[in-house]
Amino acid sequence: MEEKTQINDINRDFYDFRYEESEKDFYRIESGLTAEIVTKLSEEKGDPEWMREFRLKSLEIYNQLKVPDWGPSIEGLNIDDIATYVRPKTQMSGSWEDVPQDIKDTFEKLGIPEAERKSLAGVGAQYDSELVYHNVQDEVAKQGVVYLGFEDALKSPEWGPMVKEYFMTLITPKDHKFAALHGAVWSGGSFVYVPKGVHLSFPLQSYFRLNAKGAGQFEHTLIIVDEGADLHFIEGCSAPKYNEANLHAGAVELFVKKGAHLRYSTIENWSKNMYNLNTKRAKVEEDASIEWVSGSFGSHVSYLYPESDLVGRNAKADFTGITFAGNGQNLDTGAKMVHLAPKTSSLITTKSISKGGGMSTYRSAIYISKDAEESKASVSCQSLMLDSDSRSDTVPAMEIFNDSSDVGHEAKIGRISSDAIFYLMSRGISEEEARSMIVSGFANPVSKELPLEYAVEMNNLIKLEMKGGL
Repeated sequence: MEEKTQINDINRDFYDFRYEESEKDFYRIESGLTAEIVTKLSEEKGDPEWMREFRLKSLEIYNQLKVPDWGPSIEGLNIDDIATYVRPKTQMSGSWEDVPQDIKDTFEKLGIPEAERKSLAGVGAQYDSELVYHNVQDEVAKQGVVYLGFEDALKSPEWGPMVKEYFMTLITPKDHKFAALHGAVWSGGSFVYVPKGVHLSFPLQSYFRLNAKGAGQFEHTLIIVDEGADLHFIEGCSAPKYNEANLHAGAVELFVKKGAHLRYSTIENWSKNMYNLNTKRAKVEEDASIEWVSGSFGSHVSYLYPESDLVGRNAKADFTGITFAGNGQNLDTGAKMVHLAPKTSSLITTKSISKGGGMSTYRSAIYISKDAEESKASVSCQSLMLDSDSRSDTVPAMEIFNDSSDVGHEAKIGRISSDAIFYLMSRGISEEEARSMIVSGFANPVSKELPLEYAVEMNNLIKLEMKGGL
């Protein structure tokens, strides 16, 4: 096997395979965003009347709101060129054998069935705009855990009222333009309900694959972890590369009830024609806690800032994230912590790596209300630039409205030390391997928090990236 001597960007060959879209096998709605298109999408999906009205109201709000002007430019994204709904002409299956072969091959290559067999309590697999596979182990179902495709839950007599009660109440269409877009054209996603006191010993997982070009993916994830319950949920995303823009504007709403715990792990490995404008938010009640573990390795432009609203006494939130920005990438990421009750605590730990002219921006917000007395917040962000062409910025914001809270912030931006390289080379290690070791060590606090298969994947990506001259 020929050894690589120069790597300009993360080797994405593993993810860039794709299958050509044909009219026989796929349905694609016309590109653009009009009331007629939204109505047609709603009819295609068989929405209840309240959801159709919600979509059209969201569209009105979308047309009223302006595109954000404070982050990376998204002028290359034209919604008139985006098909908001593309689905394979197949029904969702609970049997892997019934999934069409090309879609099955895609998820086999991504390791979804293997991961399910080895360690997961349940798996949902979405291809373009719709779930194509969903399965939950019997032992999980016996505990009363509900894990459904979002649309199955929406139309379910049992769970439909709960969906209506919670849907887009944490993330509202008025929050920003792309939340409104999501409200208008959302499709697919997952619904999870964990009953009181239930502790799942294995994680649930959803995987989102966008195969279509010139399309958007707008899945909605709604998770409710009831009092005293415990859940680990894993989300994975990838897409092949095209020469035209794709859009991802999903939404994740997480409700963590009194005394409950939720760990939400995400690896977003989109291709570099993707505009990733995802919105994630959690509501954390008394004595409850959420842990976010986030890896952002793809997309042309990202706006991604998971928010934790700490609404109950002693609520806790912990965010650990890493981004890797290569040539042609502008990744604007971070987290937001909102303290609204006494003795709440939050911790943000982020790492960013940039090379080949990549741009990485850490953007955070800490808000501590006057009622959140004796709260604690800590922010640590570290950035590593691997060449003189790359850029890394830190944009922290803090608002504290009481005198009894404790808030700390630490930021470090730098380059690989030539002394460290020299030291390792003096021990017989090549310069390339020395650089790779230093970057892997820098990323280790994040990778060790990831599920095993994702940690291995992340470390392999870093090693491939660092192989050869810089």
